[in-house]
Amino acid sequence: MKFKGVLFIFFCVSFSGIAQRLPQEVYRSADLVVVQIALNTFVHTSYLQTNDFGKVDCNGMIARDAKEALVFDTPTNDKSAEELINFIENKLNCKIKAVVPTHFHDDCLGGLAAFHAHKIPSFGNSKTIDLAKANQTAYPQNGFTETIKWNVGGKFATATFLGEGHTKDNVVGYFPSDNVLFGGCLIKEMQATKGFLGDANVKDWSATVRKVKQAFPSVKLVIPGHGQIGGQELLDYTINLFKHE
Repeated sequence: MKFKGVLFIFFCVSFSGIAQRLPQEVYRSADLVVVQIALNTFVHTSYLQTNDFGKVDCNGMIARDAKEALVFDTPTNDKSAEELINFIENKLNCKIKAVVPTHFHDDCLGGLAAFHAHKIPSFGNSKTIDLAKANQTAYPQNGFTETIKWNVGGKFATATFLGEGHTKDNVVGYFPSDNVLFGGCLIKEMQATKGFLGDANVKDWSATVRKVKQAFPSVKLVIPGHGQIGGQELLDYTINLFKHE
């Protein structure tokens, strides 16, 4: 994964105890890449083969503190999910407190069964649960409707539904200690096209992202569902991309 759009460079101590310039790749295999982007925040990227867009990189987020971690979106399949679980438990030395698919597509919950096999609790928008059940795929065990908050070590993270866009159920994750927003597929990388719209509400998309921007004004880093991370310019780009729909 490249990070050309990142304007915020940090120096910190990584999980290995070595001072590093961030973002810094900390794990790579053929199926999974993990990059540390802030003191306690990581992006995990796996891959999905699609008919319309070819092989697509799919991002998720890890928020950790004090030997606990929260995962937003699973890797795209159980094999990659097993790799991620192993990395978090054995390299970050963290217990995974929960996993949160941010909508019902495979790029968010394709590896959910692996988390369940490890008895890791899963949470999702109630709409995500209903849509995943209708698709006859693995679905989150616990539902919420607006906002849910977790304690992660001594810090907290949230998932919030602010309206429809990429799907009817898309939520965003926020880790305020690092000012990182996981936008998932609701948020586009710079210069991205509109992408897959088969389950989208393009009419409301811009308004939903405006609500995201208003709800999290302190955000410094934004992780899109696909492609390069950036700052609040990703929110503005997505708003403009869909504003005339």
